[in-house]
Amino acid sequence: MVKKIGFGLLWLGFIAYAFLLAPPDAPHTFELIKNLSTGQWQGINPFIIALFNVMGIWPVIYSAVLFIDGRGQKIPAWPFATASFAVGAFALLPYLALRNSNPQFAGKKNALIKALDSRITGILLTIAAAILVGYGLLAGDWGDFVQQWQTSRFIHVMSLDFCLLSLLFPALLGDDMARRGWKNSSIWLIGFIPLFGPLFYLCVRPPLPEVGVDKISPQQQPTI
Repeated sequence: MVKKIGFGLLWLGFIAYAFLLAPPDAPHTFELIKNLSTGQWQGINPFIIALFNVMGIWPVIYSAVLFIDGRGQKIPAWPFATASFAVGAFALLPYLALRNSNPQFAGKKNALIKALDSRITGILLTIAAAILVGYGLLAGDWGDFVQQWQTSRFIHVMSLDFCLLSLLFPALLGDDMARRGWKNSSIWLIGFIPLFGPLFYLCVRPPLPEVGVDKISPQQQPTI
């Protein structure tokens, strides 16, 4: 119950900060969002381009856990996971506040869960994230980004959303590891590494057992 209240208060606090304390919207915010969404990136700081696209990777990372976790919840996970593609942690925090601990997986994996559970998905996401981060760090203008972070609500809140998504992911790790019969405290700690910690987890976690499989076989255990 304490965790649920904490996630609920964090959600309300994030909303209050975004609309009351963050910098006001810049005049060109709508145009910037439109250009970022349609790939018209000429004249936009590569650091912002990279961050915007990384924020599209985060919902897939969370979906790879949420769609499995939601199988045993009273509330469906898919509306929150889907909404996170548009509003990030604003959509995920209510789910974290409403969900219950769920260390088991009921039923068989459907096509979507099989795809999200695949290590190939984790590897592809990691490659895409590495390219984006490398592009942003090598070609981006850090000074311009800091200036926009101080003056644009969109850039400011998007940056904080990235940080919050990095901090929240470990809250789902315990149950996901339990569903796989996997005990590895070092992996749980790696989950706190921004972006690449969760991606590493998706790349190395054992496959989710189907119905009738009681535990992970030694051959499925990853070598770290």
